[in-house]
Amino acid sequence: MSSFSFIHAADLHLGSPFQGLALKDAAVAAVFVEASRKAFSMLVGLAIERRVDFFVIAGDVYDGDWKDNKIGLFFNREMARLERAGIPVYLLRGNHDAASVITKTITLPANVHEFPTGKPGSVKLDQLQVVLHGQGFAERSANDNLALSYPAPVSDWFNIGILHTSLTGREPHAPYAPCSVDDLRSRGYDYWALGHVHDYEVVAKDPLVIFPGNLQGRNIRERGAKGAVLVTVEDGRIEHERLIVDEARFAQVDVAVGPDDDQAAILRRIEQAVQPMADDMAGRMTALRVLLSGITPLQGAIAANRQQWRDEVEAACHRVHEDIWLEKLELRLEPPATQVAEADGAIDLRQLLAEHAGDADIAMEASRLVDEIAVRLPGGLGATATPLDDSPEALIEEARQLLLARGQGAG
Repeated sequence: MSSFSFIHAADLHLGSPFQGLALKDAAVAAVFVEASRKAFSMLVGLAIERRVDFFVIAGDVYDGDWKDNKIGLFFNREMARLERAGIPVYLLRGNHDAASVITKTITLPANVHEFPTGKPGSVKLDQLQVVLHGQGFAERSANDNLALSYPAPVSDWFNIGILHTSLTGREPHAPYAPCSVDDLRSRGYDYWALGHVHDYEVVAKDPLVIFPGNLQGRNIRERGAKGAVLVTVEDGRIEHERLIVDEARFAQVDVAVGPDDDQAAILRRIEQAVQPMADDMAGRMTALRVLLSGITPLQGAIAANRQQWRDEVEAACHRVHEDIWLEKLELRLEPPATQVAEADGAIDLRQLLAEHAGDADIAMEASRLVDEIAVRLPGGLGATATPLDDSPEALIEEARQLLLARGQGAG
């Protein structure tokens, strides 16, 4: 068996609008939009630099149908770079760029080979004795176990399976093309190049089954380093390494405050928590969520003056590094027990709220209200997974913080 190398990428989501960021700061959103393209350009550059033999994209090249041809032209330009370097590309459609979703087209270079959507297809690379098997999505939702229809391996060749799948489930990703590792193993392939899940994961080692994750984080749930995988095969031995290419990043720091901390002390704690992350930014813009938790007599003042505190926290972040942008200040604070208003026979508000924590009816009503508001949002913003940029549970907690603040008479 010959020696060769290839890049395994997935979930490029070119054209992702970063709507949640755009609502908060259009300039920051623009940085992240550009970062998605820069990340892919960097990956293409690495493929050329490393002289890989081929390039695999396991679905979701695009984020959805194009508003115009700009994103198609960008992808074409990058594919042409690979063609000039003699690197073929093998890709399939995922749920975001299914055949039923993408209506516009740009003629791609001859080095780009797309797998069929009606049934699995195979491509042989004779010089390398490699065969690739794959099937794309015809519709946005694929509920069948596609893996079981993949063909038998070619004997004495290196067989690669390419599949856009959630496997047995990876929250919060939709359960598309569900299958098990045993289903994949039953095909007898040497490597499975998966897509759909946005976190890097080595799912299995025999055979090697990998989610490379997406190239660029798109929201606060997609934190940390992002990139693709370089796979090297020598005499049948497989090695892999991550290629980190993201140009902007989401992060979160959790800061615990104590009952004796005044405002200055809390801000110092935030700066101390942010510093290690800032030391590792390597020139990347970072959208940071700060979670404050603990017991503090300032709970009421912070909740009642959230915007002022948000500005103070962002200023603290900027004192650490100028390229940190505060994505959100999240509060999980409690007032001291002695501070909860109980005078004149008033109810114990904290106890009352605790009794209703996790109430299914409240959660259902919150979801209903979010849906009602979502349909009135402009520009398709309501179509996102979290149209108000937070889950109903997070919104309920924010309301709880405000109620505690009012119960203490904070203003």
